[in-house]
Amino acid sequence: MASHRKLRAAAVVCAVAFVTGPAPVAAWAATTGAAAAAPSVAAPSPDPFSGLTADEIGDKAVTATRSATSLRMTGRVFTEGQPLDIDFAVNDRDECTGVMRIKGGKAELRKIDRITYMKGDEAFWRVSMASQGMPDAQIDATVELVKGRWLKIAPGQAGSADLSGVCDLKSLLADLGKDEEERRGLTRGPDAEVGGTPVATLVKKKAEGETTTVSVSREGKPYILKMVKAGGEEPGAMVLSDYDKPVRVVVPPADETVDLSKLDGGVPA
Repeated sequence: MASHRKLRAAAVVCAVAFVTGPAPVAAWAATTGAAAAAPSVAAPSPDPFSGLTADEIGDKAVTATRSATSLRMTGRVFTEGQPLDIDFAVNDRDECTGVMRIKGGKAELRKIDRITYMKGDEAFWRVSMASQGMPDAQIDATVELVKGRWLKIAPGQAGSADLSGVCDLKSLLADLGKDEEERRGLTRGPDAEVGGTPVATLVKKKAEGETTTVSVSREGKPYILKMVKAGGEEPGAMVLSDYDKPVRVVVPPADETVDLSKLDGGVPA
């Protein structure tokens, strides 16, 4: 019986690893895409990037975005070949709150004081664990343990390493545009708007038919506000907003959580 309980705990950890996958922001510059509508055309206004090449504007955008203390990211990324829709607010204190959706399932994720809380609906847990090859009986037992509860994962517990990069803004932004060669060869497209903010549009076309479009704010700091990839095997889009705004994370009530360490015994925290 004890071995079965340990397997159920392992099943949850594997599901967590599947849905989080590699930190998605690390690949923004190359893998964000066409799921969102094209920016609307903006009215003419003074150009803060006058005299700069598209590559130089891109450099400014990467530098500014890396300096952010918080932001919200909304859009679609891919993990293990599956589309994952996310809406997360993250700050530079390793705190975050948000929602993810995959194959009709939904999960909420919160992190505060180094503790990660994750609450998925039944569809979310089932598709996540099935994708890891878990047998139906094991999935059924695990779903019963976490149904309607927040899974609580502390540092050092199994699965915590898989989740460590999800809310680490500094790490996510450090990888943004890390490959300088990848963002060379940009051209500047027509100016537009994203969420009512005027933007400069930077375009990178690849020989294999992929086109990446990056929208850079023309007001205030030159933050990246949107990235879109059309063509290729993994089209998608990411919108970045709420730069430097407070991120409020609420700790779930204790009676609505189940500690991952207690799953071995099948007893709620």
